[in-house]
Amino acid sequence: MRKEHRPRRLVVGEQCWLWTVRHRHPECREVLSLHRAGTRGTLRIVFRPGPGRFVPDGLLHSGAVMDDRRRVLNLCEPGVVRQLLDAAVARGQLPTTTGVLELDGWPLFDAVVGRDLP
Repeated sequence: MRKEHRPRRLVVGEQCWLWTVRHRHPECREVLSLHRAGTRGTLRIVFRPGPGRFVPDGLLHSGAVMDDRRRVLNLCEPGVVRQLLDAAVARGQLPTTTGVLELDGWPLFDAVVGRDLP
């Protein structure tokens, strides 16, 4: 069994990404962090609860995000992570320098849930 908070590898072409999913407080949110190996930049895709938007709070399992139409993404699945990364790349939303680029995950959620996930 893998350790829960150990970064996982995702290979996209010739690039290797390390990623983790965490639930954060005090502002309840689900955070997918992606770090491209060999760089100092990190992409954080953040899902905050709001009207019609849900993160794990006892109803959903860890890593799940859901909208009011019961569309769910499991952020612990590599295929979902790849789709979210692809959606961020398509929008030109990757960190280009050192530091952290934080994105609202819900627009990416809307872009991904319409696709067929592996």
